Amino acid sequence: MGVSASAYGAGTAELRGVSVDHDASIIELMKAMGLSPEVVERVARLWGKSAARNGGQTHLLLGHLLDTAAVAGVMWDRYLSAAFRGRLDEVGGGRGRLWFMWVCGIHDCGKACPAFQAMDAAEAAPVLASGLVLGRLPAGRGKRWRHDVAGAVVLRSRLVAEWGGEEAAGWVWPLVAGHHGAFPSVGALDPPRGAQGRGAAWEGVQRAVVDVFTRAVGFEDLADARPAAALRKAEQLVLSGLIVMADWIASDSSQFPGLSDAGLISFGEARRRAEAAWERLRLRGGWRDLALPEGPLAPLTGRLGVRPRASQRELVERAWSMPVPGLLVAEAPMGEGKTKAALAAAEVLAARFGFDGVFVAMPTQATSDPMYEQVLEWVRTFGPEFESQVALLHGRRRFNAWWRAIWEGKSRPDGGGCGCGGDGALDVVGDDFGAIDEDADYGMVSALSSGDGVAGVGGEGPAHWFLGDKRGLLTAFAVGTVDHLLHAATRTRHVMLRFAGLAGKVVVVDEVHAADVYMRQFLVEALRWLGQAGVPVVLLSATLPPVQRQRFVDAYLSGVLGAADVHEAVPEPAGYPCVTVAYGVNGRAVAETSREVVRSWRESASVELAWLSDTDVAGARVAAVVRGAVADGGVALVVVNQVDRAQAIYRDLRDGGFGGVLHLLHARLCAADRAARTAECLRLMGPQAGGDRPERMVVIATQLAEQSFDVDADVLISDLAPTDLLLQRIGRLHRHSGTRRPVAHQVPRVVVTGVAPGREGVPRFLRASERIYGEWSLLRAAALVSEAAGALTGAGVGERAGSGWSIPADVPGLVARAYGGAEVCPVGWGEAGAWEQWQAKEREREKDAEGYLLCRRREWASPTLEGLHYAGSRAASEEELDAVVRDGDPSVEVVVVRRVPGGYRAVDGTWLGVHGEVDDDEVTDRLMGGALRLPSRLTDAALAELSPLPGWAGMPWLRHRPALVLEEDGTRLLGAARVSYDGDLGLVVEREAG
Repeated sequence: MGVSASAYGAGTAELRGVSVDHDASIIELMKAMGLSPEVVERVARLWGKSAARNGGQTHLLLGHLLDTAAVAGVMWDRYLSAAFRGRLDEVGGGRGRLWFMWVCGIHDCGKACPAFQAMDAAEAAPVLASGLVLGRLPAGRGKRWRHDVAGAVVLRSRLVAEWGGEEAAGWVWPLVAGHHGAFPSVGALDPPRGAQGRGAAWEGVQRAVVDVFTRAVGFEDLADARPAAALRKAEQLVLSGLIVMADWIASDSSQFPGLSDAGLISFGEARRRAEAAWERLRLRGGWRDLALPEGPLAPLTGRLGVRPRASQRELVERAWSMPVPGLLVAEAPMGEGKTKAALAAAEVLAARFGFDGVFVAMPTQATSDPMYEQVLEWVRTFGPEFESQVALLHGRRRFNAWWRAIWEGKSRPDGGGCGCGGDGALDVVGDDFGAIDEDADYGMVSALSSGDGVAGVGGEGPAHWFLGDKRGLLTAFAVGTVDHLLHAATRTRHVMLRFAGLAGKVVVVDEVHAADVYMRQFLVEALRWLGQAGVPVVLLSATLPPVQRQRFVDAYLSGVLGAADVHEAVPEPAGYPCVTVAYGVNGRAVAETSREVVRSWRESASVELAWLSDTDVAGARVAAVVRGAVADGGVALVVVNQVDRAQAIYRDLRDGGFGGVLHLLHARLCAADRAARTAECLRLMGPQAGGDRPERMVVIATQLAEQSFDVDADVLISDLAPTDLLLQRIGRLHRHSGTRRPVAHQVPRVVVTGVAPGREGVPRFLRASERIYGEWSLLRAAALVSEAAGALTGAGVGERAGSGWSIPADVPGLVARAYGGAEVCPVGWGEAGAWEQWQAKEREREKDAEGYLLCRRREWASPTLEGLHYAGSRAASEEELDAVVRDGDPSVEVVVVRRVPGGYRAVDGTWLGVHGEVDDDEVTDRLMGGALRLPSRLTDAALAELSPLPGWAGMPWLRHRPALVLEEDGTRLLGAARVSYDGDLGLVVEREAG
């Protein structure tokens, strides 16, 4: 029998009558094991970290293995969720902690081979002096024998022999082979001649490394380490990510200085080093065995301070009723309070099933920021110490004042002083890519050289280690774009690290309908893996088509049951709002939904719809209607599908002397302008506006205003969009109770434009709309609007000729009809042909996504990770990885600067220097406030013509960002277009004549 978990803290462990002193050096241990002097000498010379790459100090191989195992022990005590600890205890036959330390530490046993030991001539000299022969090795980088694969070769045959067959060995060896980010197939375990080491000397050394490490950790021998059960494949992926995490921590030479004398290496010493490093790095887990709430609704009433609405109660009660972790799909109208209900449900699920934190996925960066602040406020209620464990995951987080306060020690937005007490010198790379130092030997960028790890190390405050490459999801609580969830379902390097970050949490995905067909492939894949890993998931939407709800349920249950084609029909909900629950119990799939009508917090109201025929990008007719709509006061929201059209409407109103507050909001605004305008709109139109609400105001926006934009408009003018998205826009209309409105706007009204009658009455759409959404979904939306607004004509704003829509009561029916199988368009609109084109394009996009999905469909039932990275993505930057999960036209983010005599200025006028130099954080912030994403039609020109300024070479936030340098007249040529940046309009793009 092996030692118990508690024996790790003792100085001596009893192993079947053989005493192992953890403070005894590995030299003493090897002698006690009866190894020959020659083997002892050879094992004691093997290096694991070279002085050249380890802060000038050699670290012996067994020292690194023991360091990693010791880190794993601390992770068990202070980081792993109770749920995963429980699974490892099952696998380890009650010795989960010991087995976890062993499997993490054994990862680098493959370094005991000639191919690795010969990689550094200085380190190889003592190895040669011990009598080991390195021989002639294959030349060329492409022929190098990697030590991760070598480790699988060292272990596999022994595990098969000593663990009684392939069943146990078959899922463990890929964990070793894949610890540098990719899982090879079994066919890759074929070393070049001489690379692995042949003959009794090398075989004896390799056996001894495994045996000595195994004994030092606490098992009697390798057979004693045999797992009592197997993890499921998704759980193996989690474990693999935790192995990588332990390895990366133990590979930090600033925390684990080298030990070149084997007499100084012991497991006791490794434990002390790991404990100290964990404290210095401020690493920690989340809730750590969260107590059950005091009452069923306490997470809502006490922690969140809300008077629960019926839909919120339904979601939380469903979380209480589930017998095992599962999937919750909450559908409720816009403004219903779904997010707070989801956080309350997450607390219930975490407390009941042993999860340690939460990840909230949002559709965009813009929607992530307010959610981050909401989650911060929520997490503080569990204790002030949790505030520093909330990560914001997106490329512009530097501009979030709360993130800066907590993670960089800047002034807090509430005036409460600095955040974490750090020194503000945090140096972070933003590309989220790389590998650990030894990977540089194989031509990969190092992740541990990012310089992000040590600002303000020690004491209280956030763990900056989590800001490094691929580590963001490993924080206990995180809010970020949905891309981070989707990345965890891609066949990319180190996907296991991302997935491990999800597995200890409750995962909440807001606005889940926002994923298009391409992104939905990755969402479905993620749900399948999360289901198999037993991770609770909460999906939120106001406008979810029933076919998508069913697909999400089937995907999660496919993971739970470990089968590729599970279909468990979801019953028709009794009403709207509703909650669907899916889980597996005793090998049986369960899918349930709200069986009784759940009342919305507000009564449904009749919304008038009217047409405005207009497909002109200039939008003059729209501007005229807007003027009329607010002539006697009111707040109008205009949502159009094209930036050029939004700018034209704004210019028409501005230049025409509009007498009121006027704002323009779109994606071609610089980061600082966009953030400031969004905040101002929320201040004037948000739930707390009160007396600040203007008498007359117009906001012209693009799709940014479509979701997670908590504003209240009196009247909405919107370009036609697919039905679910049009309903999302309507969700900004008469949103807040108690808002005072002019008499003319007591009834909510929507004017739908961006469409005009064509030949024989068939609608014509804005070209931009058709390019984005496709003809089929627009035709069906036009048909449904016509039922409420009457037939589309070429006249001005039509009078309401239909029955209008009752919102929110009509929402689920409208969405179901929009995406159902029955035709809804009038005869002659060509709906069938549009459907065929749409289907063909959707199939093409689905096929494009399949090439990057984490697992091929036919391999889903495979029980191990072997061969998972058969053809993975080699994305080398954050933008490239985003392109894996989003199939839109590629675009480039730039920083706008202005050339002036003698140097450059930021877009806001801040002086930069002769070469664009940035000399402090404040100037960097001002400069980065000029970041924006170019329209995709300028991508080729931007890649060919733009580059960072010379003065940015040493700045992590800037050195990879192209500068869009505007000349002294405020413009520049970019390809065939002339671009400029206008303080009101944002980026203006004009095609050059000729």
